[in-house]
Amino acid sequence: MGGFFGVASKKDCLMHLFFGVDYHSHLGTRRGGMAIYGEYGFQRVIHNIENAPFRTKFDADLDNLKGNIGIGCISDNEAQPLLINSKLGSYAITTVGKINNLEQLKEECFEKGKVQFLEMNKGRLNPTEMVAAIINQKQDIVEGLKYVQEKVEGSMSVLLLFPDKIYASRDKLGRTPVIVGKDKNGHCVTFESSAYKNLGYKHLKDLGPGEIVSITDSEVITLNEPGTEMKICSFLWTYYGYPTSTYEGVNVETMRYECGKKLWEHDHIEADAVAGVPDSGIAHAIGYANSSKIPYVRPLIKYTPTWPRSFTPSSQAQRNLIARMKLIPIPELIKGKKLILIDDSIVRGTQLKETVEYLYNAGVKEVHVRPACPPIMFSCKYLNFSRQVSELELITRKVIMELENNDINEQILEEYTNPDSERYQNMVNRICEIMKFDSLKYHRLDDLIKAIGIDSCKLCTYCFNGKK
Repeated sequence: MGGFFGVASKKDCLMHLFFGVDYHSHLGTRRGGMAIYGEYGFQRVIHNIENAPFRTKFDADLDNLKGNIGIGCISDNEAQPLLINSKLGSYAITTVGKINNLEQLKEECFEKGKVQFLEMNKGRLNPTEMVAAIINQKQDIVEGLKYVQEKVEGSMSVLLLFPDKIYASRDKLGRTPVIVGKDKNGHCVTFESSAYKNLGYKHLKDLGPGEIVSITDSEVITLNEPGTEMKICSFLWTYYGYPTSTYEGVNVETMRYECGKKLWEHDHIEADAVAGVPDSGIAHAIGYANSSKIPYVRPLIKYTPTWPRSFTPSSQAQRNLIARMKLIPIPELIKGKKLILIDDSIVRGTQLKETVEYLYNAGVKEVHVRPACPPIMFSCKYLNFSRQVSELELITRKVIMELENNDINEQILEEYTNPDSERYQNMVNRICEIMKFDSLKYHRLDDLIKAIGIDSCKLCTYCFNGKK
């Protein structure tokens, strides 16, 4: 996914920038970076954070950086922020999003006179550099940012750092949040609202879809009015978002409690305890337990002091190993008991299957799995969730191919997304059998939408139902 943070202040902003970016570490996988402008002009540092926290990697750089305005990011793959020298001036740029038509845009840039791009590993282009190239085709920054929203297929939110201001542009359908905060010395702009709370900022505004603003220490000016259509990612609340963050007025932790409550309302299983897979399954499980009056327990404890995030390594085998090493069971809490286990989702199913095996080995009598979202049927086209997973790797698709003898079409797939259909139930039963659960019941999409509390037309649910 990735996330970004920017500050424009009347005083040195380095420490706010440093901690604001660090508060996005749960979103990123490989790179972290900061760019700041001060008496030495633009200064930038970028580090690999695959095997060490952001703070550890950047702590040694703090004595050498100084300025009143800056931006930074935690990034999926590409190195950023980038420093750009163009006809529109010198600036730093960082982005959050996904470009599906990168090769097409590259060829268009070549045709218009852009003669080169720097290559990353395996010949890939840096999407953030592409965004800068698109911006620079126009005669001013605002037109350039609007042009990005016109040209990019996918989603793209952008921060630009100039010596005197930050430009912030939310992607055209608002799939990811861009939030502005204010304190007595200036303003910040962030992906996660939780990133500024301990720094003393108060919420000023959420940018609307496609909205562009300029931010200085004294004012925030809207340069492009927000659009009326929104498709914010529903998975932000279920999994990606940090519990203390709020998007479009809906807090993540509050939504997860409500989600657990909705799970229980359609469930009638008898059990001795409810548990959540750490970390993102815990709040859902507490909501379920509070509503059902079934005791909440923590039979799995996550050991976090030294292990990186489970999906950080590029190898799935490595991710599975790290996930297994991080979870330590407590047999005394669950031996001989019937357990309801709630996880945020099931993608491939590999890690959850191993987690359930730990519980059986620890002496649990039964495990009844309740994912906090509907079956994931489609790989995300817009953000990072499941984007590196081909649809044929999804456990739902594997099972559907098996049940349909490799002969599927759109109409058949649509039946499998309907929780009231026979095909849907056959799929769930087969997944349960493969995963060796005692029972499996997914969250319904209509209940997920109710738990979020935002009009369904404003939510992206593509990975669940294939609807854009």
